[in-house]
Amino acid sequence: MVTPLPGDFALTRVHGLTGAFIRAGQRLIGDGAPVQHAYVYAGGGYVVQAMPGGAELIPLEDAAEPVIWSTGKIPVTDEQRMQICYEARELVGTPYSFLDYASIALAHYKIRPRWVRNYVASTGHMICSQLVDEVYRRSGVDLFPDGRIPGDVTPGDLWWLLNMKRVSSTDRDLWRLARG
Repeated sequence: MVTPLPGDFALTRVHGLTGAFIRAGQRLIGDGAPVQHAYVYAGGGYVVQAMPGGAELIPLEDAAEPVIWSTGKIPVTDEQRMQICYEARELVGTPYSFLDYASIALAHYKIRPRWVRNYVASTGHMICSQLVDEVYRRSGVDLFPDGRIPGDVTPGDLWWLLNMKRVSSTDRDLWRLARG
């Protein structure tokens, strides 16, 4: 088992009906990643995760079992780790929005009306992977330097990042095509 460092993030599976809906949405956009959820280790034995009731700070032992940690896979300084932990804790209480999943799906199909982009950017809502991306971005770590707008991140995108290093959306699309 990997011992996470403060500021690392984990990817997990979601079981039950919620997990089935997330997996269906992932298949819809061609994302075959085996994970459906992400959270940030905020240090001191706590994680921050986006949930339908809002982002929450919970004990690590109460979080879903990690499939993979970012530990040793994303280069961050000690200062950035401290900042990631701070930013994660600052987002506790951030509202959740299932509409952000629809927005990300539209982006996958290259349909992104300005009103959708503006809505997602203005609400302050975040799904789990958006929260991870946002705390890293606020801490000076650009996980996806491929030109996407902030927040266009699924748990699968984080999975590919950890398992294929930094890949562009074009590389990821080519990988999906190769898999059939």
